[in-house]
Amino acid sequence: MLVGKELDALGGSMPVHEGRLVAHSPGHLGNWHWYEDHARGTGELACRFAEPWGGGDLAYRLGRDHDTGKGACAWQEGLIEEATTGRKVRRPSHNDAGTFLFGRAAEQVPVLLPCAGVIEGHHTGLSAWLEVRLRLKALMADSSEVDEAIHRVAAVMPEILDGSCPAVPDWLDPRDKVAVEMLVRMTYSAVVDADRLDTAAHFRPGTHIRPHVGMDELSERYEARRQEAIGERQRSRGASWLDKLRENVYQEALEAAAGKPGVYRLHLPTGAGKTFTGGGFALRHASLHGLRRVIVAVPFISITEQNAAEYRSLLDPEQGPPVVLEHHSAVNVEAPQSATPSTNVRHGQKGGQPNRWAKLGTENWDAPFIVTTTVRLIETIFGNTPWATRRLHRLANSVIVLDEVQALPDRLLTPILSGLRELVEHYGMTLVLSSATQPELAALNPWRSGLPQRDVVADPTPLFEQLRRVRYEWRTGPGVTLASIAAEAAEHDQALVVVNGTKDASRIHRIWLGTNRDEDPGILHLSTRMTGSHRRETIQATKQRLEKGLETLLVSTSLIEAGVNLDFPRGYRARSTPESEQQAAGRINREGKRPANDSIMTIFDPQDGLKPEMVYNTCAIAAASCRFGDGLADPDNLDVLRSYYQHRYRLQAGQHSKDPNGATGEVIEALRAKLHYPEVAHRMRMIDNEHSVAVVVIRPHLEEEARQAAQKAVDQLRCGLPTPATYRVLQEHMASIPKRELELAINTGHTIAIAGDLQQWVGSYHYQRGIEPPA
Repeated sequence: MLVGKELDALGGSMPVHEGRLVAHSPGHLGNWHWYEDHARGTGELACRFAEPWGGGDLAYRLGRDHDTGKGACAWQEGLIEEATTGRKVRRPSHNDAGTFLFGRAAEQVPVLLPCAGVIEGHHTGLSAWLEVRLRLKALMADSSEVDEAIHRVAAVMPEILDGSCPAVPDWLDPRDKVAVEMLVRMTYSAVVDADRLDTAAHFRPGTHIRPHVGMDELSERYEARRQEAIGERQRSRGASWLDKLRENVYQEALEAAAGKPGVYRLHLPTGAGKTFTGGGFALRHASLHGLRRVIVAVPFISITEQNAAEYRSLLDPEQGPPVVLEHHSAVNVEAPQSATPSTNVRHGQKGGQPNRWAKLGTENWDAPFIVTTTVRLIETIFGNTPWATRRLHRLANSVIVLDEVQALPDRLLTPILSGLRELVEHYGMTLVLSSATQPELAALNPWRSGLPQRDVVADPTPLFEQLRRVRYEWRTGPGVTLASIAAEAAEHDQALVVVNGTKDASRIHRIWLGTNRDEDPGILHLSTRMTGSHRRETIQATKQRLEKGLETLLVSTSLIEAGVNLDFPRGYRARSTPESEQQAAGRINREGKRPANDSIMTIFDPQDGLKPEMVYNTCAIAAASCRFGDGLADPDNLDVLRSYYQHRYRLQAGQHSKDPNGATGEVIEALRAKLHYPEVAHRMRMIDNEHSVAVVVIRPHLEEEARQAAQKAVDQLRCGLPTPATYRVLQEHMASIPKRELELAINTGHTIAIAGDLQQWVGSYHYQRGIEPPA
């Protein structure tokens, strides 16, 4: 082994003397990361993370021993040579030694054996238990591959030879395979995050754990600023009956927050102040029960942008580090670069070397208040890669507000509900299901028994009657087209049209503009083909025009249907599902200033538009078609909605379904019981990369300061030196396009690679419509 060698290539770093082991190369100060410091530091931090669910002893052991394989001479020599010469040196895998140590100890308590996979996959991802078990069996039969590393590490850390087994959380039932599966996930998250944080602290000295902010303080700040905002609004616009209704709802929610942790339903009609009420309930509940953080998950990026801004205004201090973290980046920075978007994590393949700083910079949700997307939340719970899963342990002893819960995909409901139940029952999480169209989730197997749901607002039915602000009309037949609806909407001074796809939105926008109106500021467009900042600017411009009474026509995809606070007098919605139609109606007469009979929401079925069966769950369409429509119920009929959800779920019950979008994920739940982490991660993707991918766009119309900030973030990621702030900047400049379009754009030079599977769009970008779909 190379010892005592000065590392001239690194400017005179400390030598490595005989008997010392290193874990990482010197940082910029020239100091090695000594093995025992990293091992014990990781173990102690992992223990701290896992204590809330009784897994501290287990996480400490796995964290302490995760890098045992680095003790091998070949590994040590490779790192020293690499640091000395600056050349990349291939080193042997260092996972097996710690895996073997833990497997040998856990033979006493077999239920913990699968936790050996935490060490086996701490860099590459959780493997299927069958694979880990076979590797363990081979190592038990012949440990010669790992004996040297274990012997050398034991010389500096003799405690690794203590063969005792860590304590098992007292709630764990060995017969419950899904409970074991989640315990492995949570422990993996604690160890991976601890490993990354300890490593990051070596390379970038300074605190990598945010200062604690108490929920008592945040709850009080939220309430004080909320009152200020209400007072300011009433001074400028005057008080209204709606303000009083919202305040009554809010106060009832604060009283309900005293209830014990568990599952709550926040069922409120659109316009009743659901965003403020949900945040207030969550913070008060966390304060009263000593919970650690609040995480708000919403289905659309457009809502995270809006909600995060509102929560920042209520929670971020005037000075000091921010409280609210917004995290919804669609970037997979650990994927190897390739000509097309990578599928490297599909089945847990371990090829491709992720960039070190990209890994260390990904967000780990170490913040007291987080706004994220449902996609990110589900990826966090069911992913198998380190970058996705390291956040999971932050859900313990937290409040999760699952906003617009009706948007959860039916095909994944069984594992989602099962996983959430595990987190509620064993990890101290409180779950808030928030929606104007509450699905009947108790009708599905994971929640049918033993999981009580409490209502934040005891009886929401009168609220729906009081807040009925639109009259529905139905438009069907051969004469109904996108052009006819566009023409009808244009007869009104202010109108909203919501369609089922980006091509339909682009077409209506072009019809409105015609040939001579390219600069008309009153004709607006909204879709995910626009960047986050572009969408926010469009929403703000629309809101200002509506408030001033200016002529305003807006066409949008479904992203407008949740959480976007716009108030149109007239609306049109292409036929979809009743919950989507009701959400779209929430943008019409939102403030209740007009008579309901004069505020018309037209549900239309265009002959040339994207059919709902192509976008939405076909079982949902089938269940809705016999209940809602001309001569049938309106989408806001609560009794019929309950019947609709029950019928919809019955159509998908069982292991299989004729509907390709159907079934509720029973097959995935069976894979969870088999601890097949890579396949579960693949099947649980809420956004299939075969259909939609994110690209970075630095818009030509951006102001120079914003362009420079965006370009700096791109350069940081491309050079491999990002921070969490890098990703937060890039989120402002993300747009989505179908994968097939991205493949074409790569081949034609309209994009250039940044990192992993992330591309930068350098093709044309329309100042109103964003990235145009091909003709």
